[in-house]
Amino acid sequence: MGPVMKATRVWKIYPSGESTVQAVKGVDVSVDAGEMVAIMGPSGCGKTTLLNILSGIDEPNSGDVHVNGEPLFGISDNQRTRMRAEYLGFIFQDFNLLPVLSAVENVELPLLLLGNSASEARAGALEALQSVGLSDRAEHLPSELSGGQQQRVAVARALVHNPAVILCDEPTGNLDSVTSSEVLELLHTLNRERNTTFLIVTHDPMIAERCTRTLQMSDGTIVEDRRNDEEE
Repeated sequence: MGPVMKATRVWKIYPSGESTVQAVKGVDVSVDAGEMVAIMGPSGCGKTTLLNILSGIDEPNSGDVHVNGEPLFGISDNQRTRMRAEYLGFIFQDFNLLPVLSAVENVELPLLLLGNSASEARAGALEALQSVGLSDRAEHLPSELSGGQQQRVAVARALVHNPAVILCDEPTGNLDSVTSSEVLELLHTLNRERNTTFLIVTHDPMIAERCTRTLQMSDGTIVEDRRNDEEE
């Protein structure tokens, strides 16, 4: 079985006045099912640009990205939207929950967009909330939840449709150290117990240490691909 996500010779170049900025320079990335991979590097190194390309938000100038063996680019916008909805989950630093919807309504949205019936979507959302320890907060609005609880709702929304890979952009960036540790432990548990695949852009070395691999970026390239010691 091939990797769930594979990028080959990806380049992203932006115009900058009369010159250009090479944000991502010929990057190769391969993520297997069940891996938990961190992408680290200083600000401006290209890690967020790379994540945007891998998620289909931004298109590379050259190179290929495949998710579950299917090309993410060179296809129609509708096909890419379908792939993102079916194969990818997303966890953002700012939670990105819809404030007028309850926790369970936020979580069921991906299933409804995929064509599940209302009853199927609700059942799936409640199961996902249970998996992140928020069954008792299902009917609460985001404003009625703590930051850590909101991020747990975001995690449930990301995993509710069993995506091939969940892409995370600084998932603990807006949380205090104690809550960050709790969210990290949740991601680690989902990875170990459910074989959920994560690709995480982070500045936090604590997150990288808990991942199975760390990709270190500098000046638009991956300068190190380190496999971390397995925890017992």
